Amino acid sequence: MVKIISICSGKGGVGKTSVAINLGAALNAINKRTLIVDCNLTTSHIGLMFGFYSSGKTLNNFLRNENKLEEVVHTHSSGLAIIPAALELNELVNLETHDLKKSFKESFTNYDFIILDSAPGIGREALVSLRSCDEAVYVANPYIPSVVDILKTKSLSSQLGFYNLGLVVNKSTGKEYELSNEEIFKFTELPVIGTIPHDEAILKSLNSRVISFLSYPKSASSKAFYELAHKVAGLPFYQK
Repeated sequence: MVKIISICSGKGGVGKTSVAINLGAALNAINKRTLIVDCNLTTSHIGLMFGFYSSGKTLNNFLRNENKLEEVVHTHSSGLAIIPAALELNELVNLETHDLKKSFKESFTNYDFIILDSAPGIGREALVSLRSCDEAVYVANPYIPSVVDILKTKSLSSQLGFYNLGLVVNKSTGKEYELSNEEIFKFTELPVIGTIPHDEAILKSLNSRVISFLSYPKSASSKAFYELAHKVAGLPFYQK
């Protein structure tokens, strides 16, 4: 059965979309059929990163009942499946977001994972992703404001009925002034399931509109995403 995972954060700018994209690519690389969905409707970036910025059909078309969900899926050259959101502001009108989880479960039974790139915070748009997931993975930077903001999103889990899989520490430099994983756990009571180092490979990929996990497979961040994908998939990981 397909598992739907929301990649969420308490605030913007922590690298949530980068985690969603690269985790999805890493899951696909370990033979888990994976679909990435851009649920950040007002500031969508997934399509841009995969070169689908003029793709035609998007999640918005489905949410306006103009297309079936299967009709708005695009396939990347890596084999990874993508549902982008529209870039144009006029595409935000008349969107019906109810029962999105049910639609995912019915339409994508042959997938292993659906990764939802959530809007940050706990506003109306973020709730689209949180209401549609089975599990949540939180993304934060190793600093107090970023970590504390996670608590607001986490508090919704019992109300909305999703499982808190854990927290990914992104953009870590290993400096002594950064919060340790143990300190982050004390703040959030969430297990740290991955630490992604600050890596120029990710920065290079942004303007090149490529996926760093695919273009820089030997980079430190790609190795970390590979390990994270094994944890998310429940598979043993052995450091090479």
